[in-house]
Amino acid sequence: MRITQGTFSFLPDLTDDEIRLQIDYALGQGWACSVEFTDDPHPRNTYWEMWGLPMFDLRDAAGVMQEVTACRAAHPQHYIKVNAFDSVRGFETMRLSFIVNRPDVEATLWLERDESRGRVQRYALRCRAGGARTDVHE
Repeated sequence: MRITQGTFSFLPDLTDDEIRLQIDYALGQGWACSVEFTDDPHPRNTYWEMWGLPMFDLRDAAGVMQEVTACRAAHPQHYIKVNAFDSVRGFETMRLSFIVNRPDVEATLWLERDESRGRVQRYALRCRAGGARTDVHE
C-alpha cells in the first residue's frame, strides 16, 4: 500500500531534479529546510527522527540535497521526507513537507472494528510493515 502523507503524495515519486526544484522554491520563500526519517508510517506518528539539525541559514538547495543523499545512504529502507518551516512571526509553521524516499516494500494499514458492551464501536488502525505485524494503535 502506498503511504500518502505530505504534499505530492498522490503523484509519482519525485526525481532528484524535481526535489531540488521544490527545495529551491522553499528556500526562495525564506523557509528553513530539514530532513526527517522513520520506519513507522502510521498516520499518528508525527514525530519522525531528525537527520541533523534544521538548516535555518542555508540558501542553496545543494546542501539540503547532500543531507537527503546521506540520509538515503544510511536508511535506504525508511521513509525520508523534506520539511520546509516558515519562522515568520504569526505563521511559525510547516509550510511544505514531502516524501523523498520510500522502502522497497511499504507497510500495510487497515482498520478493524469491534463491537463491545452497549453497542459501543471501537476502532483500531493496525499496521504491518515488511510482512511483520507491528503494534496496534487505538
